[in-house]
Amino acid sequence: MAKDAANRLNDYRAELPYEAIDVLGSIRGWSNIQVAIEEDKIWLKGFTEEQVNGPELKQLPGLVVYLFRDGLLFLMNALVPSQRMRTALLWSPVEQALQLTWPDFNHNYFGIHEKVKARLIRKEEEQAAFAFCAKMKDIKPAIVNTPAFKLAPLRWTVVGEDALIIGTPLLAFPGQSYWQKEGHLLPSGWDFEFNNMGILLQQKYNADQSRWLLWAKNGSYRAIPKSMFRELSISSFRLTENIY
Repeated sequence: MAKDAANRLNDYRAELPYEAIDVLGSIRGWSNIQVAIEEDKIWLKGFTEEQVNGPELKQLPGLVVYLFRDGLLFLMNALVPSQRMRTALLWSPVEQALQLTWPDFNHNYFGIHEKVKARLIRKEEEQAAFAFCAKMKDIKPAIVNTPAFKLAPLRWTVVGEDALIIGTPLLAFPGQSYWQKEGHLLPSGWDFEFNNMGILLQQKYNADQSRWLLWAKNGSYRAIPKSMFRELSISSFRLTENIY
């Protein structure tokens, strides 16, 4: 009973780079979440235990979750604090915070009256792989045993519990591979149903070309800010692994 009570009293905070604010649209329905902006960071608070451990939060690229105690921020399962939480922040509900920044669109439709669905279909013609996505634990042995000069041309970020790696030449790691088309990352062997679909989607939802649009075979996608990618190295992989 005492343990359950303690779990309910945990105060979680999350940190997200400001350029990734668009990804918060996936949790804008969580009315208990509050958001504050600090220069180049976005802070979130008010999570329940279920939300902290659920898949919706883990899929947000670049998100770091902390346990908040006595004004200090602890990485999950850490014994020493990582930083002190700033106190002079203006908090507002996530829905309100996104009203001025979140575009009103549907992830699967575009065009006049939203009548055309963005759909992927199988293509016989294979394209050169430009990216792949895999569980971090699955590729760790390959990463730590690969010479630095082979990792240097590649860049990577974290998407949920997965590592998303882009660049050429790609190494023979396990995972889902993607090819690059007009700023979209499409699963290998798949393409848009219509030839001009990629250009139209980029013009409507990614005009500044600041994001990679990572597509799933079911026609949904995630917008990953390009600024969140860093050079792939053994040290950057190990450091990120310790955080997540």
